[in-house]
Amino acid sequence: MTETTTPGRRVGAEVTVSMDGYSGTGPQDDMSWAMAHIASEQSEIYYEGIWRGVGTALLGRTNWEGFTSVWPGITSDPASSARTRDLGNWLASVEKVVFSTTLEQADLDKAEWTNARVARDAVAEVKNLKAQPGRGILVLNSASIIRTLLAADLIDDLYLTMLPATLGTGTRVLPDGHASNWRLTSATTFPVSGAVSLHYQRP
Repeated sequence: MTETTTPGRRVGAEVTVSMDGYSGTGPQDDMSWAMAHIASEQSEIYYEGIWRGVGTALLGRTNWEGFTSVWPGITSDPASSARTRDLGNWLASVEKVVFSTTLEQADLDKAEWTNARVARDAVAEVKNLKAQPGRGILVLNSASIIRTLLAADLIDDLYLTMLPATLGTGTRVLPDGHASNWRLTSATTFPVSGAVSLHYQRP
């Protein structure tokens, strides 16, 4: 993502989907079908090119609870790669906005991660963030937030990674009844996992 120091920050959304368009298998968001790709060295290099330009990360409750339960251990594990530890340290310290109707600030403050706050209204919050100076804004694989921001035309960059698997059911990323046009900026293939990552921008 392009760094900027003037108002008008770009909003990106990064998400992994199956061939039939699902980003997870349901409320528990089981990602076991995608972990071989996500944990691969090729994937680490690709994702590093995205998150290093980001100053604010956006998450939903499910991802917040899942990430904070596993990432501190991954980050401190000597067996983790240098890129993985870098990502873990970035996740722990970057500004994070967690969208939830049930979590309170006290819930976030219990986690090892710092610099996180709760917000309720994704559209209002992102409009406010875009108007501030700073680096890029990135939604981290949270389908409900991506759908909401797509419907409000607030996403500038869509990083869509498709894995060679079908789930049959689950959570879809693209909102129903929403028409939009995009421009393909780049395509990256991952020979080991068979995944394809497509970077789209609004024209």
